[in-house]
Amino acid sequence: MEFMSSRPDVVRSSNQRWLLNDWNRLRGSAPLPLWEDLQPARLADVSADLSCTDVVATDGRARLRIRFHGSRIAELYGRANCDGKFLDEVLPPAYVQPALVTYQQVLATRLPVYTVADMRDPAGRIVHYERLLLPFSDDGAGVTQILASLETVSPEGDFENRNLMLAPARPPAFGLCTTIQH
Repeated sequence: MEFMSSRPDVVRSSNQRWLLNDWNRLRGSAPLPLWEDLQPARLADVSADLSCTDVVATDGRARLRIRFHGSRIAELYGRANCDGKFLDEVLPPAYVQPALVTYQQVLATRLPVYTVADMRDPAGRIVHYERLLLPFSDDGAGVTQILASLETVSPEGDFENRNLMLAPARPPAFGLCTTIQH
């Protein structure tokens, strides 16, 4: 997968642009913002579309354990609760590798990553799956958490969000994979 380098204005969603601006505010002049500085009350309006993963070293590699996810994300995956599970355990097989590559890009660059992928809902309608991944740190140096904002929208209007991520036949068709530069 090839990643472009883009300015922050590439992000389409106003909620995701707000999150990116807040991430930058928290970061200040540091390489990474501290997780402890994130204020949950400020995220209340967008919490249904958020997921947080902890970066866990397992057998010499980084794995991503889900700390929490919002109600719309639970709806996407058709699961009430994925907390405590590893991301590679809950993603459909066709999505595991493409998704993990984007998270690895965050770990390698310590910068936000934004992707837009096309999917199909159960009725066959096109759905744009927009994802913003934001790195955080416990110590200011290494990425220890990744906050993900996941939003879905369809150019065809109404669509079915429920179970959208369940067993897709093929990997997502990425229209955009970019690292956000500052």
